[in-house]
Amino acid sequence: MDLVLGVRLFVRGAVTVLRTPRLLLLGAIPALIVSVLYVGALATLVVWLPDLAAALTPFADGWSETGRSLTRIAAGAAIVAAAGAVAVVTFVAVTLAVGGPFYERLAEIVDDEVGAVPAVRETSWVGSVARGARDGLLLVALSVLAAIPLFLLGLVPVVGPVLGPAAAALVGGRLLMIELTAPALQRRGLDFRARRRLLRTRRAATWGVGVPTYLLAAIPFVAILAIPAASAAATLLARELRGEPIAQA
Repeated sequence: MDLVLGVRLFVRGAVTVLRTPRLLLLGAIPALIVSVLYVGALATLVVWLPDLAAALTPFADGWSETGRSLTRIAAGAAIVAAAGAVAVVTFVAVTLAVGGPFYERLAEIVDDEVGAVPAVRETSWVGSVARGARDGLLLVALSVLAAIPLFLLGLVPVVGPVLGPAAAALVGGRLLMIELTAPALQRRGLDFRARRRLLRTRRAATWGVGVPTYLLAAIPFVAILAIPAASAAATLLARELRGEPIAQA
């Protein structure tokens, strides 16, 4: 089952990174730098959340206290779900843009430990950073577009607060895999659009790696460990989707 395979790849990536200090250090440095910035942004959102919820639900001003409170709690949950999806995806995009060469190297090490890489395309340090910035902007744009229906879903009475975060994890997990598989698939000559097409061929496997990554990356500072682990797992996922061996060489 592809979903189970994806989860197993995530676990294997985590074990690989945690057992190899060099890989952990490569992936943790950029994630730590960006985490500090995002914790500040998260704190700001929490402070302003009640005001934002009230501003988005002016129609509830004349309702009973109970109805108004429930509506604004739902609005707050919808804001958190939508903002969380954008924040996690953009966090990874910014982290990979900042630490592009680090993650290129991490993917190369994992690749080389598993087996040969066909049709390797070498990129310079400048090219790696430029690719990361360009693809990161595309990913941010997609995450912002996805946040709109996620927010509206979160407003659905009763089920919205549950469906919104669940949908955010599925959408966010897939978007994360588009970016995290980039170092491995870029070496094989696949651009942003080609990566999206490839991931669509095995959605369950993609979610098996992407959803745990999304959930862990949403926890401040846990992402410092989650991103290197997910990067290693995404390299293994890229090999699996390309039909390349993933067993230890």
